[in-house]
Amino acid sequence: MIDLSVFENKTAAYYTLGCKLNFAETSTIGKLLAEKGVRKIRAGERADICVVNTCSVTELADKKCRQTIRKIGKEHPNAFVVVTGCYAQLKPDEVASIEGVDLVLGAEQKLDIISYIDGLTKNEGSSAASIFASPTKDIRTFAPSCSSDDRTRHFLKVQDGCDYFCSFCTIPFARGRSRNGTIADVIAQAKDVAGKGGKEIVLTGVNIGDFGKTTGETFIDLIRALDEVEGIERFRISSIEPNLITDEAIDFVASSKRFAPHFHIPLQSGSDGVLKLMRRRYDTNLFRQKIETIKQAMPSAFIGVDVIVGTRGETDDFFEEAREFINSLEITQLHVFSYSERPGTQALKISYAVDPKTKHRRSQQLLDISEAKLQSFYEKYINQEAVVLFEHTRKGNMMQGFTENYIKVEMPYEDSAINILKTVRLGGWNEDKTALTANYV
Repeated sequence: MIDLSVFENKTAAYYTLGCKLNFAETSTIGKLLAEKGVRKIRAGERADICVVNTCSVTELADKKCRQTIRKIGKEHPNAFVVVTGCYAQLKPDEVASIEGVDLVLGAEQKLDIISYIDGLTKNEGSSAASIFASPTKDIRTFAPSCSSDDRTRHFLKVQDGCDYFCSFCTIPFARGRSRNGTIADVIAQAKDVAGKGGKEIVLTGVNIGDFGKTTGETFIDLIRALDEVEGIERFRISSIEPNLITDEAIDFVASSKRFAPHFHIPLQSGSDGVLKLMRRRYDTNLFRQKIETIKQAMPSAFIGVDVIVGTRGETDDFFEEAREFINSLEITQLHVFSYSERPGTQALKISYAVDPKTKHRRSQQLLDISEAKLQSFYEKYINQEAVVLFEHTRKGNMMQGFTENYIKVEMPYEDSAINILKTVRLGGWNEDKTALTANYV
């Protein structure tokens, strides 16, 4: 193990798996280490410290975490490896047993990374399995975070945890109960982003529509306050439950100065029978009403939707009902997940299980629907003018950015255009049909 008694002049590598919330928290961990003199590695360097922020939403996510940790052992053989995030919270012993892991931190310990590394390095000979910070069952702390790495978009954490306990989900166990910071604190972070030149902020959390649970405030109050932050050109709302996005919030976004016509709303199933088995808090009628309300207020809105296929209890009839419902919605894109059994969830008590081949077939059917809807949405805007914010990320000699309603645009790279709003005329598809080409107006 390397000597970390002094952090200064050490290097670190960061690996983030899973949601945008994890990216925000990894960025905060990076800032904490940077304040101690630890810099991010450059290309080709080996790190002294590796931080892995994990996901555990599915068994595949767990597998990817294990693969990442083992890969780190080969690429950075002498590094001090810290593993945190949902996989570490739910299965700390399993994580600690992976060769090369030096420290496992649960949800409430991750932002105390400095003190835990200090404690371990001063106690040489301890194994990760004997010193990991035991995850707590009742997670109460809200740790503000905001990513500010290589992307033009910043991911601002406004809420954490969930009180819903859907039958298929382990997130409440991994993230704890719903909690949030104050509007004043969120505004201060947004102003800090603006002061550093940030132009776009995505509001992230586990269940952001539940904002205010611990402070007596509301989500609509939050977005109204954020809309007044000078310097930020765009705010986007990340995943928000259909029963928590109020008509009032939709109307506000439609008339706001800075909120983009872009929504991500989890459906999970288009069958009311399956929604009941999932213990979701809405039905298909409510979901359809929300989509129609958004489209009436903002016809150009991009609407992404999460769907799970093959959950326990999803019979052929239930799936066909769901497929027809989804196909009938005026949405833009589906994010399709195959159901993965998670230990300790109530879904395991449902007797009917869907076989892997059927899951795959159903997943492909929904992906085909998604592709057709996305293509149709993009093609409505060919030859139209749009305002694009180009990102720092570079793809060969091309730069990419997004319109207000989340159409990806690709143009030849131009350094002076990065992080600047540019008016363009949208053209046809690029070569791999992942973005529209464009020319300046």
